[in-house]
Amino acid sequence: MKLFSRTRNAMADRAVWQCASLLLSYPDADRLRFAAELLEHVEGVVRQQLQQTFTAITVLEPMQAAQLYVETFDLRRRATLYLTYWTAGDTRNRGQAMLAFAQAYRDAGAAPPTDEAPDHLAVVLEFAATTDAELGRRLLAAHRTPLDVVHRALRDTGSPYASAVAAVLTTLPPASDDETRRAQRLAADGPPAEAVGLEPFTLTVPPRRAPEGV
Repeated sequence: MKLFSRTRNAMADRAVWQCASLLLSYPDADRLRFAAELLEHVEGVVRQQLQQTFTAITVLEPMQAAQLYVETFDLRRRATLYLTYWTAGDTRNRGQAMLAFAQAYRDAGAAPPTDEAPDHLAVVLEFAATTDAELGRRLLAAHRTPLDVVHRALRDTGSPYASAVAAVLTTLPPASDDETRRAQRLAADGPPAEAVGLEPFTLTVPPRRAPEGV
């Protein structure tokens, strides 16, 4: 089997992660302008994927784009971008899982976010892009199963955000057979409702913003 090599892609992946972080955040003019600039530094299929999301957002009026974001991510748990929801559900383990993300940021010399939960995908992507690429990649890879579940949920509803998540997945090693089975089970059964069932990921490394105009 061909090994997944990261050596040539460090800088390219940072651009992908930062662009995806902006596109998977609540849309505003500054974020979208910066995303457009980053797209100039991304090539190949992954650029097409990010471009699809970017175009779908920018053709909308600002209010429409905001409503689409809220309807996609805030009103549908099956597409939530809070990664610990998928690994710990609404259980006591979730608090510890979020603290693991925050501690990972501190270990890398970055302060945890104050305006968003540390496990939000856009936050993790920005951390990987701007602070510690390899630590960020490990966090993303450790949550490959939730990412696959979210991507499937977005794809199945025809959401334009699906291609941005697909772009993130291209920066990670291919899913193993076990990860594929876990994603299928998680998509069918949902996250754990108690502190049993799907075991939370153990990380040795790692509030909603107030929408405006919605």
